[in-house]
Amino acid sequence: MWKSFNSKNFLLISISLVSTLIGLKALIIAQTNTNFAQGIRQVFPGKPTIALNKSSANTRHSFLLAADLIDRKQGKEALAELQGLEREYPLLAAHVLLSQGKAYQLEKNFKAAAKIWQKLVIEYPTASASAEALYLLGKSNSAYWQQAIAQFPAHPRIHEIIRQQLSLNPNQPHLMAVLVKYTPDDPGVDQMKERLVEEYASQLTPEEWEAIADSYWLKWDYVEAGKAYAKAPITSQNLYRAGRGYHLGNDQTTAKQYYLQLIQQYPHADDTGWGLRRLATLVNKTEAVTYLDRAIKQFPAQAPEALVEKAQFLEALNSFKSAANARQTLLTDYKHSEAAANYRWDIASQKAEAGDLITAWQWAQPIVVNNPHSLIAPKAGFWIAKWAEKLNRPQDANTAYKSVLTRFPRSYYAWRSAVALGWNVGNFTTVRHKDPQVVKTSKITPPGGSQTFQELYKLGLEPQAWAQFQTEISDRTELTIAEDFTKGLLKLYQGQNLRGINHIWYLQDRDSPEDKQQWQQLRQTPEYWQALYPFPYEDTILKWSKQRQLNPLLVTSLIRQESRFEPEIESSAGALGLMQVMPPTGENAAKNIGLSSYSLTKPEDNVNIGTYYLDFTHEKYGNNSMLAVASYNAGPNAVAEWVSRHGLQDADEFVAKIPYPETQGYVESVFENYWNYLLVYNPEVGKLFKDLRTE
Repeated sequence: MWKSFNSKNFLLISISLVSTLIGLKALIIAQTNTNFAQGIRQVFPGKPTIALNKSSANTRHSFLLAADLIDRKQGKEALAELQGLEREYPLLAAHVLLSQGKAYQLEKNFKAAAKIWQKLVIEYPTASASAEALYLLGKSNSAYWQQAIAQFPAHPRIHEIIRQQLSLNPNQPHLMAVLVKYTPDDPGVDQMKERLVEEYASQLTPEEWEAIADSYWLKWDYVEAGKAYAKAPITSQNLYRAGRGYHLGNDQTTAKQYYLQLIQQYPHADDTGWGLRRLATLVNKTEAVTYLDRAIKQFPAQAPEALVEKAQFLEALNSFKSAANARQTLLTDYKHSEAAANYRWDIASQKAEAGDLITAWQWAQPIVVNNPHSLIAPKAGFWIAKWAEKLNRPQDANTAYKSVLTRFPRSYYAWRSAVALGWNVGNFTTVRHKDPQVVKTSKITPPGGSQTFQELYKLGLEPQAWAQFQTEISDRTELTIAEDFTKGLLKLYQGQNLRGINHIWYLQDRDSPEDKQQWQQLRQTPEYWQALYPFPYEDTILKWSKQRQLNPLLVTSLIRQESRFEPEIESSAGALGLMQVMPPTGENAAKNIGLSSYSLTKPEDNVNIGTYYLDFTHEKYGNNSMLAVASYNAGPNAVAEWVSRHGLQDADEFVAKIPYPETQGYVESVFENYWNYLLVYNPEVGKLFKDLRTE
């Protein structure tokens, strides 16, 4: 049975028996604010926090009570609570004025409402509440809507205005361009983008072309993105992306032109380092080495990969000694780089395959020491332990497994190490029927955004809070780590789970020392991991996991890998929905379970059918979840052939020998997901980690 208990929720339920709704909100704010402020100061030093005192508690109570009264259409009573509150509550003064106008509107005093909203727009021209005021004013005077579009293009309410105007007159390219820029994932926006490109190309500004290009790039349509970036404002990023788009579209001549323009106009920009490396693939080998030497000299961040590429070109030119020197430079001058880790692992793997485990160990060990943040490091540490076992050195193996767990606790190889150490976390052959206890976590408090945003969020006014945040970051090109993490949380709130999860994941690519430090601090918090491993569609997943006798965390982990919880997503192969079911597979499964009417983009139907198929793959392979998951990705016939070829004497060696790189990565990712869901939500695993650290 799925066990879910939250002591905080239990406390709140108890309080609600003796407290009004508004009083409860004030109590929560008063109790949680101090801990929140302390946490923000620890993770993001210098971040402003909100002061609390008796007066602020009273003003919050009045504001929330007024909001409740407005919801109940009691304008007069709301006005009594709001009278003069904008002076007592300056942090939310704009929202107080907005509410006053709404209260007057309820009392049919439209003149007073308009006067209040006009005051709001004048006195707080950048506040998100002003966008709401302009929306309301525009219902009687359309000029306010035009002002709103110009002033608050990122605000959700303004997007409603634009859609209303487009419904009356769909031939307004500049309004469509606003939606393409700020709501690229919303329904119908892709069609608007195509209309802009096909019907209105000559009318678009360079900035609108940039918005179109960004939308294509965001959706991995790099070829079309490159064409659009060619018409965007000239910046180093736009020139690089134009070149890359044409490059991927096999128009090498045009790609080369843009790379050369980038190098000439922006010789010191970070994008130029990428441009030099890409250009090297479009010229003869001797010229390529020249461009790579320039990248190595001018752009330290690009140097490690450029050295690897240079070595490959030198070997093709039969300059084997120079190639060896390039690789030696990689190992000595850039030993902490990902490229160095990958090169070391390639050599270690070759030595291990040849049976020379001691030399393999010697090549792999520096990866663990020099490249602790590399994706290769956990793998290297785990295989060092496996090789130690084969060399009959059990104590070294035990130490290495524990090292992987403590140094790389979030990795797939940490789970495999925990299994090797005998932890009760489920092995490939037992994980299906595991029923892990799960303690649900509290809602994440975003660390970024203004004090106004934080205040609205903590009051429970999430739509207003997120609208405020969107307004604050609308046209900023650089965000702090805290703000960027909060932007990822915004996408999760909007139901854009793929965008949200990926956005938070790519925070690790921020390259300034300060950003790196703040990201390392952020990833030490439970909120970071909770955001990366969320629980959308929990009830549906629990229902069908129980029906199929499948570990619900395994099902959740597979869904996260397949679709990032996007119910309507479609793969290039035509797989649909949360569990990415192929239509023929769905049709066959639906017949077998008696489902006469279904939709693979409907979560209930998709998880029903997807878990049926996952149950089938488990049954086919004797409840071996590794083979079942591999079969879910590659098909039963391919997996059966691999088992016949390699056998199952060692599951880890089998995974390492899976000939499809996609399937090998898929298996590791699904079980890494499973492990992280345990780490985030299962207290037993948390206790095991605590005990390990105290040994």
